[in-house]
Amino acid sequence: MIQSVEAEHERLPRVARIRRTRDIRAVLRRGARQRTPALDVFVLPPPSGTPGTEKRQPRVGWVVPKLGNTIVARNRVKRRLREIGRRRVLTHLRESEYGADVLVRVRRSAYRATYGQLEHQWMSVVEKACSQP
Repeated sequence: MIQSVEAEHERLPRVARIRRTRDIRAVLRRGARQRTPALDVFVLPPPSGTPGTEKRQPRVGWVVPKLGNTIVARNRVKRRLREIGRRRVLTHLRESEYGADVLVRVRRSAYRATYGQLEHQWMSVVEKACSQP
């Protein structure tokens, strides 16, 4: 019983995920794209001038096409991105109080990238976006 309670705290909360197709398309269309060797990272800042956006919950999402790889490889990339998003990206966005939507689209080389490489590439874009006025 204790394990299930602890495991629940380790999950990526549903409110912190970009899940709807229309939300994904909006980030892809209106978000600022930054390319890295393995990822295309789209950052959509919260709308300015709208009441309550200062406290908006940051969200993350990912688009992982097969690109000719096996489903096992695809799931491995998705698990890595989910963990990076939960542990590093959302934590950084919350600490910097930047309620942006961040979406990652995987490029072909992501299937060969290590966890550390994916983490470094994604975090470098997020840190840069949070530091801009």
